Amino acid sequence: MSSNSASVLAGALLRQEVLDLHAYHVQDSSGYIKLDAMENPYPVPPALRAEIAEVVAAAAINRYPDPGAVTLKEKICDVTGLPKGMEVLLGNGSDELIQLLAMAVNKPDAVLLSVEPSFVMYKMIAIFTGMRYVGVPLASDFSLDLPATLAAIKRERPALVFLSYPNNPTGNLFSAQDVMQIIEASPGLVVVDEAYYAFARDSFIPHLARYPNLLVMRTFSKLGMAGLRLGFLAGSAAWLGQLEKLRLPYNVGVLPQLVAEKLLAHHDVLLQQAEQIKLDRAKLYQQLREIAAVKVYPSEANFLLFRVANATVVFNGLKQRGVLIKNLNGGHTMLTDCLRVTVGTPDENEKFIAALQETINQSA
Repeated sequence: MSSNSASVLAGALLRQEVLDLHAYHVQDSSGYIKLDAMENPYPVPPALRAEIAEVVAAAAINRYPDPGAVTLKEKICDVTGLPKGMEVLLGNGSDELIQLLAMAVNKPDAVLLSVEPSFVMYKMIAIFTGMRYVGVPLASDFSLDLPATLAAIKRERPALVFLSYPNNPTGNLFSAQDVMQIIEASPGLVVVDEAYYAFARDSFIPHLARYPNLLVMRTFSKLGMAGLRLGFLAGSAAWLGQLEKLRLPYNVGVLPQLVAEKLLAHHDVLLQQAEQIKLDRAKLYQQLREIAAVKVYPSEANFLLFRVANATVVFNGLKQRGVLIKNLNGGHTMLTDCLRVTVGTPDENEKFIAALQETINQSA
């Protein structure tokens, strides 16, 4: 079959929503200072690496993994401090969990609601699963527009609401009181996405037992395990027991389970790195504030959003100087001329600042 014939057949068989989508784009980072994907820039310490190597060498990779990941779940509960009676459900990153949640509640005409701009996968997965997506614009300072959000909830009666806390890509932490009002007003499930919990001053984990329609979602990717692709949902057994039916068998492999168990046994090491990243973030924020052409926004995540004239030109100038960040210009009307930089090591941050100043001076 020719490629043209395959294209015709795909056009006839695939849903129009899929045909209209653009795949999630991940840039080739080879040869760049990589500050585009919110990863922990600090490697695992050598002694811990040696322990991981022993675990991996002894792993039974010829066998299927523990389907329930019992030991790993126990470690997660220990380090997370879940309220009594709460459980966890594991996913291959948080993306799989978002998709699983959408599949679970997708009755005819079901609505998935979130705010905008926020994590793009909420909208994409709504489209994947055939749900109707409703996005409520944030206020001009990227805070929640609570009246508009409550009005949309009353009007749309969403089955599923996602709130990123702190928000990606803006970096800010929404008002906890506003989030509580949204949970209380929602007729469906509210998922507070705490992907950046290690860098923020607040969490909804302690509120899980208070709200029957609340789940908290986290990933360990930002804490230093991006390569393991491990996320989890925390909440009551009433929810997780039903969602477990949709989880694909063996979705977390042998090596991710074993390595994550070892890393979580040294959770303090990862948290120390997170504390260092917060210090690095504060310095980088101040350096960006001192550049007259840049408007930088406060962040409680491991990245900073900033606005600069001719953002795409600046983005390309940084690439030419060996620094890769995220270009958000054109992704949403509220992100016009916005770029997002992950907090790197002090040396990487200095090189980024130098490249940014050179680029701005050249384009002025």
